[in-house]
Formats: sequence, structure tokens, C-alpha cells
Amino acid sequence: MTIKQKLARVFDDNLKTLQWSNYVDYFIIGLIVISSIAIFISTFHVSAEMQNILDWVDTITLIIFTVEVSLRIWVADELNPRYKGFVGRLRYCTTLYGLIDILSTYSFYITLVVPLPYTILKLLRILRLMRVFRYIRSFRLLQQALLSKSKEMLVSLQFLCIITIILSFILYFYEHAAQPEVYSNGLRSVVWAFAQYIGDPGGFADMPPITTAGKIVACIIGLLGIAIFAVPAGLVGAGFSEALEEEQKSEHIKESIAQLNLGFERQLDRITKFHIVPGQISIDELQVCIGLTPDEIHEAVKASPTFRLVNLASTQSMEKNPIDKLAVEHFFVNTPYGCCINRGSRLTIVSPSSMADPCIGHFAYYVALIGCFNYISREYGERCPYRSYYLFDDRYNHEPNLPMYMNDLELLADMSDSWTLTLIAANGINEPNYPTDFHFTIGGPAGDETCDSPTIVVKDVARYRLFYDTLTGQLERDFGYQSDHQRYHNTAQSRLFVRHFEEGKGCENNLFLRVSWQAMYWDSRKIAIAKTIADVANECLLGNKPSYSTELNTYKIGY
Repeated sequence: MTIKQKLARVFDDNLKTLQWSNYVDYFIIGLIVISSIAIFISTFHVSAEMQNILDWVDTITLIIFTVEVSLRIWVADELNPRYKGFVGRLRYCTTLYGLIDILSTYSFYITLVVPLPYTILKLLRILRLMRVFRYIRSFRLLQQALLSKSKEMLVSLQFLCIITIILSFILYFYEHAAQPEVYSNGLRSVVWAFAQYIGDPGGFADMPPITTAGKIVACIIGLLGIAIFAVPAGLVGAGFSEALEEEQKSEHIKESIAQLNLGFERQLDRITKFHIVPGQISIDELQVCIGLTPDEIHEAVKASPTFRLVNLASTQSMEKNPIDKLAVEHFFVNTPYGCCINRGSRLTIVSPSSMADPCIGHFAYYVALIGCFNYISREYGERCPYRSYYLFDDRYNHEPNLPMYMNDLELLADMSDSWTLTLIAANGINEPNYPTDFHFTIGGPAGDETCDSPTIVVKDVARYRLFYDTLTGQLERDFGYQSDHQRYHNTAQSRLFVRHFEEGKGCENNLFLRVSWQAMYWDSRKIAIAKTIADVANECLLGNKPSYSTELNTYKIGY
């Protein structure tokens, strides 16, 4: 984690995370209390020595609060993407807690330039006590209740205002005839009517009606005065109960997510001896392993950014009459679009459709990890209608995260003699059952099994041929899988993502490998297959001897 991410964890306002940053939270709360006590003591007549101590307390707490508030503004985008950039920081500063932080801290520096009244300074100092509200659960629930019922309260307020205005004009028509000097215009009756709701503490609307109709209107306004407090109180009470239930549900979902993570503990792959995070686990298996119900699993998956539901039936062709089987897929993310890992390699593994096709992201991730290659994967996006990062017309007129994805890909591949290897799923429910399981393409049209097409996206054809011949030979000899070169799939389209690299960026050697789900998921040797691809890529494309990350020999939960 970066320093900024660590600070974001410190300022998450959560006192239940049981981490070292909680000491910072309690330290801040302690300073707020000390500052408030100092203000209270200063209201008494104290000695010069005590006043000097109070001044030092105020100065020290002000300096610490200034550093804290400045850091909160800096890391705000880590807590919520809405606060990203200069405009986002301004948006954060206009939130309730942002305004409290700024008014209770930065305003004191204004006095260095423009003197402020003593009373205002005292009020701003005591405003610091409101900063503790962000840590109080009941206040947070009340805030949620008010926000959830704000529309209903606005509707009731609008209704009340309209009825009151109507009644005040009825009052005017009758009372003006009886006492014209008192109810000289409609504004007087409107002021009288609204003043009754707050008890007319200033006596500025002490104009009791004397007509029968006016007294009836006054009674109705009196009843509305009860409703003006009863209705919002009922709405806030209902909202408070709903907020409490929602928080309890949220806590339960967090517990379910933690349990779901336990289900994805690393397992030893007996062939390669690597410790591997399972890519997918069926709903039935998760119920057995961690004891969650299907509804609890679905809620946890929906709330978590690193899990999604997949249907394993889509990994088999229609000829096999697949039966629907829901599973949970686990994946690693560190960007708004998914995952980007820079290992300083000249080869980047690309998975542009991980969010749509089950298993391919997990397979591609381990090809990159085993080979110590760069890795980029699209893990987020709408599945229906599906808009691909593999084929598109304009990188700047597509989805919001596509420009970032392409910029990151160009940075990973922007090295001399660099390569990209794009892994895509094949032979699924929407495709025919091909006689081969590994389909290599380099930018040519389907059926052109040469490397002479003007549309190819590989400059070093000789090295590609070495890679293709070596890998296909090993796949057939060690695993019994057949391969083909541009026999079935067309990559000559102008919409192919590698044709949208900005001028002077990206790389000149781009390979595409479609892998059948039989090889990358259903085969128990899938990690060994991924290792074979990684080893051959290292030897043939990069000229390196295979070396493996210590992470592959580490046992832990998840990624």
C-alpha cells in the first residue's frame, strides 16, 4: 500500500477496524475533548499562568488539527472516487464534516490577516466538538435517517406551507372586515399563521382573531402546529429504524464477505507444487465449506468488489447439453477498470474480457504471475449489453475507464522489443466445438494460415514462429491438445484494440491466444498448462530462463 492509501485507512472514521490507525482516531477524539475542556475553563476567571497554559493547548491542538484536516482533504479520493481531482476536493470540502473541519481549523488563520470578532472565534473553537460526531454511531444513523426520509419530509413541508397560506388568506378576509387596522394586508395574516408554529416567542404576531371564522382557522392552524412536529418525528423515527436495520444488514454482509474470503484459501497444485487461489467455487461447495446460505452468498458477492457470480454452463458447448451451475469467481483488482500489475517485463499478458468470460482472468493472471510478466485485465463493466475492451471503434468515445485502461497498457508495453500476449476464451456455449483447443492469431484474417497478411501486428515474425512451434509441440506432447494458427478466428478487424495505440506508444509485437475452457478450467492440469505457456514465452519471446515468484510458494487466504 502507498502512504496515501495507508493514511486513507487512518482517516476512515471507523473505530472497529482493530488496526494501528485506531490509535490515531482515539488520539484525535482526545484532542477534541481536551480542546473543548480548555474552552470551557477559559469562560472562568483564571490566573495568568493558567491562561498561558490554555493558550498553548489551543495553539498545539490547532497545529495538529491543521495537519490532520489537510491530510483528510488530500486522501479524500482514496475514500470516495467522487472526491478525485481539484473539483472533487472542493466537493469534499462542502460536505457536512468537510465544512466543520475547515471552519473549525482554517478560519483561525484568517485572523492573521483580517481580525474577527472575539465571539465568532469562540464559536468556531467550540465547533471543533462537532467533529466527534463522525465517530458516533447514533449520530451517523440519525444522519442516514434524515437523508433517507428527506423527500417525504419535503413533501409534508410543501403540503403544510400551501395549506397554511390558504388558511391565512381565509383568516385575512374575515379579520380584515372586523379589525382592518390589525389585519391591514395579507402579509400580516401569513406572518401570524406561521408564527403560531413556533409559539411566537418574540410576540411579533400577537394579533388574535376575534371572528368565529377566524377562531376556527386558528384552531385548524393549532392542529397543524402539532402535525408539523409529529409527522417529521414519525418519519425520522421510521428512518432511524430503517437505518439501524440497514447497518445491521451491512455488518452481516461484511461478515459474509469475510467468510467468503476464507473459502478461497490457497490450495497446493500437485503437478506444479504452486500454491494457487481457486478461481471459481460453486455455490453448493461454498455452502458446504463456509456454511452460508445461497441468499447470503449472493448478497456478499453483490457487495464485494472482488467477487462475481458466473454460470459455468457457459464454458461448455451446446453439443454437451450443459446444465446451469452457478459459481463464485474471485479476482484481484487495484484500478477502476480491474487490475494492472507492472513487473518491469517486456511481455504483458492482456485479458480484455475477464468480466464477461468465466475463468479466463484467473488463467491469464497465473500465466503472468508464473512468468513474472506484466498483467492487465478488465474486471469491471456491464455484461449486458456487453461492450468490449477487445474490439472498439474509438478509445475516447466508449466506456469511462477505457482511456485509462489503454493508457496503462501503453505504459506497460512501451519498451524496446516488447510483446503483448492477449488471452481470450474459446469454444464456449456461443461458439462451435472446434477440433483444436489453442487458437493462435497475429492480426490476420480467418483462414490465412500464413504470416504474410499486411494486417498482422507482429514485427518479429521469426521469434513468433519459434514461440508457436515450441509451444504447440509441448501442448500436444504433454497434454494432448491440438493448436492452429489463424484457422478459425479473424483478427484483421480495424476495431482490434492494438490498432488503437496512440502514435509512438504500445508495441509492435502483439499475439492473441484463444484457449478452450476445457484446457483452462475443466482440465485438472490447467496450472501446469499456464506454466508451460509462461515458460515457453520466457524462453522464445524474451530469451529468459524461467524463474518463479516466491508468492507461488506462499500459503495465505485469497490474493
